[in-house]
Amino acid sequence: MNARGFHVYAALEETFGLEDIRGALPTGTPVRTVSLSEAGLPGSEIPPGADLVVVGCSESHDQALAVISAAAAQRVDRPVVVLYQGTANGFLQRAFEAGADDLIALPQAAGQLEFALEKAVARRRNAGTGATEGAMIAVLGPKGGTGKTVTSSNLAVALALEGKSAVLVDLDLQFGDVGLALGVQPTRTIYDLAVSGGSIDADKIDGFLAQHPSGARALLAPLRPDQAATIGTAFLREVFQILRSQYDFLIVDTPPAFTPEVIAAVDASSHLCVVGMLDALSLKDTKIGLETLEQMGYDPTAVTLVLNRADSDVGITRTDVEQLLGRAPDVLVGSDRAIPRALTSGQPIVVAEPRSKAALSYGLLAKRYLAATARQSEATVSGTDASSGGGLRRLLLRSAS
Repeated sequence: MNARGFHVYAALEETFGLEDIRGALPTGTPVRTVSLSEAGLPGSEIPPGADLVVVGCSESHDQALAVISAAAAQRVDRPVVVLYQGTANGFLQRAFEAGADDLIALPQAAGQLEFALEKAVARRRNAGTGATEGAMIAVLGPKGGTGKTVTSSNLAVALALEGKSAVLVDLDLQFGDVGLALGVQPTRTIYDLAVSGGSIDADKIDGFLAQHPSGARALLAPLRPDQAATIGTAFLREVFQILRSQYDFLIVDTPPAFTPEVIAAVDASSHLCVVGMLDALSLKDTKIGLETLEQMGYDPTAVTLVLNRADSDVGITRTDVEQLLGRAPDVLVGSDRAIPRALTSGQPIVVAEPRSKAALSYGLLAKRYLAATARQSEATVSGTDASSGGGLRRLLLRSAS
């Protein structure tokens, strides 16, 4: 990553070392460091030309909030990353309200700080070149068997049929079924990419993608469960970043757990889609999943909720669902015999039976994301988009273990 012309302003409490910040930035990046208590005073102001502002805080909440607010007011296109130690005491929400883009609780696992700052550098680089990132949709569901893979594969193909470039990554690294759902052969998988050696770029990844007739492409799961251990989160973050730079939409199909790989996908995503099913156990797990995402800093109203088998007669009404989850589902997918028929034939239902109720529901889901990304593009052009990833603010709160 070329840091030429990239300048960082860091306002830090005395307990914060500069070495970690320098180590997380490209070699040679100019960093101007001031004491947090002196930030804003004559001679210690934030230079208008600074491209990234880093605030390090453990106790001085008011001073940190003042620096964050000043940085956000001075330049809306410049990311503000907050490093935090200690007890939050309501500081997190106030920091985001003041204009922070990312907040990292320290200590962090190796590479997490570097990853967060790299994202900030990438934002500035893309802004300067006119490059844009595609939308990244993580499809989640705490309980297995709710239809995540069916949802992910139909969403990817529906977007491709709308003329968008779409790529689907199967992150169920032990038992992924995206290949079966799309009817494509897993001749090369994400495992083969991970062990291929050398650096990773767009052209290299392209050689490992399976092609669906709709135009959608897919990076398939390993053929054997034991191969999953080869695929780490740092590798996945790099793959996600490259794919987002090449495709309008990156959809990630996840396993039913908040594994480190799933958390990495959630952190990198611009949109989240939670898939549940109309039964008591699934709804309970869906509620827990939504609450977990909220604890991770995601606005629950910005998460799209899909409810499969929504017309099943199981004694649970639509009102019951809304009361249990605290919200209404965004997309309802009814039970449809066409779905297992389509899976048996190795075709997404939006292709096999495009006029079926299920296909129309998945088409509606695709249109929701098309509309959301169109609004985001308009906001970016008008200069009102304050952060990447839509309106979602990321809390990277996982400490080193």
